[in-house]
Amino acid sequence: MKRSYPPVSLIGAPTDVGAGHQGGRLGPEALRIAGLGEALQARGVDVVDRGNLDGPRNPWIGPVEGYRHIDEVTEWNRLAMEAVYAELAAGRMPVLLGGDHCLGIGSVTAVARHCRETGKKLRLLWLDAHADFNTSEVTPSGNIHGMPVACLCGLGPRQLTHLGGNAPAMDPSAVRQVGIRSVDEGEKRLVKEYGLDVYDMRYIDEVGMKQVMEEALAGMDDDTHLHVSFDVDFLDPSVAPGVGTTVPGGPNYREAQLVMEMIADSGRMASLDIMELNPILDRDNMTALVAVDLVESLFGKSTLMRA
Repeated sequence: MKRSYPPVSLIGAPTDVGAGHQGGRLGPEALRIAGLGEALQARGVDVVDRGNLDGPRNPWIGPVEGYRHIDEVTEWNRLAMEAVYAELAAGRMPVLLGGDHCLGIGSVTAVARHCRETGKKLRLLWLDAHADFNTSEVTPSGNIHGMPVACLCGLGPRQLTHLGGNAPAMDPSAVRQVGIRSVDEGEKRLVKEYGLDVYDMRYIDEVGMKQVMEEALAGMDDDTHLHVSFDVDFLDPSVAPGVGTTVPGGPNYREAQLVMEMIADSGRMASLDIMELNPILDRDNMTALVAVDLVESLFGKSTLMRA
C-alpha cells in the first residue's frame, strides 16, 4: 500500500560540541552528498532543504563541573528546538541532520511542545548503541551527547532540562530504546530507576528484531506522534564505520532495514533525527549512503512487493 507523507524539511545542524571526536559537524553535508533529498523526492515526498543552522564553534576544551561545552551545547539546542518547532507548526515533517546526538535535546523538546499544543501523545524511538542517560555525576567523559535522554526526562543542568520552559520535556514512559549495547555503570542504575523501556542487543538476539519492533511500536494510535531519533552508531560498525563511538555487535543491514520498514508500516512517524555521522572516520561516504538507504525505507521503500 502506497502511503503519502507530509512535506519534509531538511535542517542541517553542523556541530560536534557534544561529542568526544571532532568531525560530526560535517555530517549534514555528507548526507546531502549521499543524495538524501533526491532520494526522498524520488519517492514522491515534497522536500525543502532549509540549509544549516549557524551556532557557536566547538571550543574543544575539557569538562567544567562535569559538562563539556555546556554553553555552546545549549545554544545549538536552542537553535535546533526553534527550527524543528517552526516546521511542525507549519505542518511539515522536520528531519534534523546532525551533528552529534546532544541535538536530540532541542529536537525532542520541540516535538514535545508540539504534542502538548496539539493534544498528541509522544512516542520517542531512540535507535542507538548507547542509552544516553548519563549525568555530570556518573559520566566518564563530560560529553553531553551521552546525556540527551536524561535531560529530556528532567535529569541534568537546568539550562538543558528547561530548554523549552517545561521540565521534564517528556515522561520516561514515552521512550523506547532499541539496539543498546553500551551503558556506563552509573548510567545503568539511572536507567533502571527511571524505568526506561530498553531493548538491548541481548534481548534482540533472544527474541528477534521483529518481536522487538512490535513491542516498541505497540500502543500507538491516530493521536500518536512518533519521533525517531536515529544515531548511526545504532548500526554494527561493519555496516556503518563512520561514527565516533563505534560499538561492535549492533544490528546488521537487514535487521536495520526491518526496523525502518516496520516504522514506515506504522504510519506514525512525524519527525526524525539523523545523528552522529562522522565523515572523517568513514570510508568513501559508505555510512552516509547506508543512512540514506535506511531513511528511504522509513519513507516506504521495501525490499518486497506487498499487496
